[in-house]
Amino acid sequence: MNAIARRVSATIFAPASQGANSLGRDPSQIQQWRGIRVKVRNGNLERALALMQRKMQSSGIERLIKQEQTHHIKNSEKRVLARKNLERKIRSQELARKLQTILIKKVRGL
Repeated sequence: MNAIARRVSATIFAPASQGANSLGRDPSQIQQWRGIRVKVRNGNLERALALMQRKMQSSGIERLIKQEQTHHIKNSEKRVLARKNLERKIRSQELARKLQTILIKKVRGL
C-alpha cells in the first residue's frame, strides 16, 4: 500500500506551477494534476479525511488508482468483472436498439 500511496502522491500532489503540457499530459487532465485539497477545520481530521474520500470518488481518482494496481487478480474476480462488463455492454446495446426503433417510428410518422 505504501508504494501505491507514494506513486499517487507523486502524481496527484505535484506542484500546480508546472504546466500540464510540459509533462506530456493533455489539458483535460489539468484538474487531476493539481490534486485535491481539503482544509482541516477545528482540528477535525476524521471529517477532513471523509471529505477527501468523497472528493476522490467523485473526481475519478480512486478509479485511476485501482487501475494502476499491479497485484494478482483471482480468477473468480476476473469472472465477476467479465460478467459485469458483458451485462453493461448488453444493456447499452439494448438501449441503443430501443432508441433507434423509437427514432425510426418518429421519422416514419412524420
